[in-house]
Amino acid sequence: MVQMAQFECRFGIWEKYLSIWVFLFILAGIAVGRLLPDLSSMLGQISYAYVNVPIAICLFAMIFPIMVQIDFKEVVRAGKTPKPIAATLFVNWAIKPFTMAFLGWLFLKVIFSPLIGSELAAQYTYGLILLGVAPCTAMVLVWSYLARGNMGHTLVMVAINSLTMVALYAPLAVFLLGISGITIPWDTVAFAVTIYIVIPLIAGYFTRRYAVAKRGPEWLKCSLTPKLGKASIIALLITLILLFATQGYVIVDQPLVIVLIAIPIFVNILIVFLISYGISKLIGLTYEDAAPTALIGGSNHFEVAIAVAITLFGLGSGAALSTVVGVLTEVPFMLFLVWVCKRTSWIFKINSSEIGSD
Repeated sequence: MVQMAQFECRFGIWEKYLSIWVFLFILAGIAVGRLLPDLSSMLGQISYAYVNVPIAICLFAMIFPIMVQIDFKEVVRAGKTPKPIAATLFVNWAIKPFTMAFLGWLFLKVIFSPLIGSELAAQYTYGLILLGVAPCTAMVLVWSYLARGNMGHTLVMVAINSLTMVALYAPLAVFLLGISGITIPWDTVAFAVTIYIVIPLIAGYFTRRYAVAKRGPEWLKCSLTPKLGKASIIALLITLILLFATQGYVIVDQPLVIVLIAIPIFVNILIVFLISYGISKLIGLTYEDAAPTALIGGSNHFEVAIAVAITLFGLGSGAALSTVVGVLTEVPFMLFLVWVCKRTSWIFKINSSEIGSD
């Protein structure tokens, strides 16, 4: 299993107090969006294939340092390990889309319908379904890294999720939405995979190879790795500012609606996470494999969901709003689940002393 260098290093101020920094940077992003609306609007409009370019750059800056720290021999080993791959595919495609569709119907169309009306309830539910059918790719690398999971396994599953999404996204979305003619936003998928996976993967591989050849593995482990970890955390926090500056206005303008939409998202993430965690325990996975398996199941590929929602229902639709709420609520909650993973690592086959509790 991958024994990442950060296992042996004490967390610095950014990592140790990450939850506090996340809260402060979310507030800062909302403040920027309210106090500098023209700047926020300009940043929000810089996009390609429905992917916000400034946020994409920040995500690249967040993922590249993680790629450098991956021992690519472990990627090959992870690809030959069927259990975590099978568990992740089962949860992502046989459970999560259906639980999200059910919870969207239950909360928005049944419980909350008197508060929002049946037409908007249907629109919001459509957005949640589009989120549930899109398994996470890029961000899960960050969650697994923070949870100190097997980065080889995580990278393999990111690649497999990207491939299976091409085949399964449209049929599942058509089935659950009951709307025919849904097409995959190929340009969005291609751009996101290129920026978040392909380029960081290639750059990380050659950076690691060069560092080991020139300075040796000890320098990589003890000097470069801690700096890269800090850079990744800082990039995450800057991403939060951009996310909440460009989209956080919805929290201020429609707080009740946001809360109502966020509830089924939170519940679904938690249910799928617990199911994945439970399956991982039953099939005998180590913590390093169980953590990314559960975190992959809990998170979503928001760029694809937003692109499809805008294409099908329009930019100002309730479905598009739901996908945006998914972005804003998922990041803080996934950080909470990272904390849960590290606190419960003792139930799996691993020495719990290797997993920090910060």
